[in-house]
Amino acid sequence: MFNFEKLDVWHKAIDFADLIYADTRRFPPDERFGLTNQMRRAAVSISSNIAEGSSRSSKTDFGRFIEISTGSLFEVVSQAFIAERQRFLKNEQFRILYAAAEEQSRMQSGLRKSLFV
Repeated sequence: MFNFEKLDVWHKAIDFADLIYADTRRFPPDERFGLTNQMRRAAVSISSNIAEGSSRSSKTDFGRFIEISTGSLFEVVSQAFIAERQRFLKNEQFRILYAAAEEQSRMQSGLRKSLFV
């Protein structure tokens, strides 16, 4: 088992990516190379950066990868606002996504803070 697999925050990031894939599956076909692709890539980047950061030899480096991961999370949230305004996401889907993003953000913030205690 790899170190990142022991992290709850990594598992939640995988769940978040699953949510994004499910939601974007219902986007219009002409968005396949637009918002669908952007949201999916950013969502995948969240768990990927947590995993990559866990391999670093210093807490500072790991913390930097958590920051990058958080940036990707915020990117998805911003894109979700656009998707809702374009009516690609229903309000209920948006609220679920937003709540999941808030939880993910809190967990990532907690992990980052724990690195420097």
